[in-house]
Amino acid sequence: MSERNQEYDFKWCPGCGDFGVKRALEMAINTFTEEFEIPRTSNVIVAGIGCSGNMVHLIDGEQPFGIHGIHGRSLPIAFGISSSRPDLNTIVVAGDGDFLSIGGEHIAPSAYRNPNITCIVMDNGVYGLTKGQSSPTSETGQITTSTPFGKLERKMNPLELYLTYGVSFIASHYSSKPKLLSDFILEAMKHKGMSIVHVQSPCTTYNDTYDILKGDRKKGIPGTAFIIDENHDPTDYDKAKALVAQEGVPLGLIYRKEPATINELQNKLIMDNPSKNVEDILSSYSI
Repeated sequence: MSERNQEYDFKWCPGCGDFGVKRALEMAINTFTEEFEIPRTSNVIVAGIGCSGNMVHLIDGEQPFGIHGIHGRSLPIAFGISSSRPDLNTIVVAGDGDFLSIGGEHIAPSAYRNPNITCIVMDNGVYGLTKGQSSPTSETGQITTSTPFGKLERKMNPLELYLTYGVSFIASHYSSKPKLLSDFILEAMKHKGMSIVHVQSPCTTYNDTYDILKGDRKKGIPGTAFIIDENHDPTDYDKAKALVAQEGVPLGLIYRKEPATINELQNKLIMDNPSKNVEDILSSYSI
């Protein structure tokens, strides 16, 4: 629940990783607005459908604008906002099912355009809101409500996907460290171009992966999450490619480049092709 929406009847399950993402996002927005001395309403949060989508309704404090869109279409909506209002800080919040399945077709076009938007993807490896069905990031063989005999298809590597498509800023972290996560979200917001912060955000009801990610010595679980080596060069594509191919979940900045954004290219196009006045337009039709 939130202070603003006390009557809102949606509740995340106790221990849901999205609580940590919520806190991280709030801290990042606070710092961003203070550093750039802009009103909080200069931030826009665009969401799709799923547990992650309710982030729009649960943010506390002075409110940014929020758009709760339709399933998988957060990127097109965000692109429209960023193109028409480049002065706004456009943020997408999405889940693995929403962003990578029905919304997966929009990732490549968005990466090619490189709009100035920040995407926060909360990955819990299932469709949590609709009772735990298999998602693109569910493990092969995983038993879910939609795969009672085990998932047949290969698990998607979203970090590899983002890198292949040419996303210009890629970071990875998990929800248990909201302060560190907020630092990467803030860095993504400051990046000019399309940035994605992919967050492991465990679902305590249908796919509790906390121990798998963090490890548990008593249970003999080594933990799959690892901190990216400080000597990693995020501007080196080949090194980033080798990093995302490793087993486990890297925590930190994976890749960053600074190609021209679609916003900058649109401005250049307008400057190079000034609008004609009414007289010129009418005279072009004269015989």
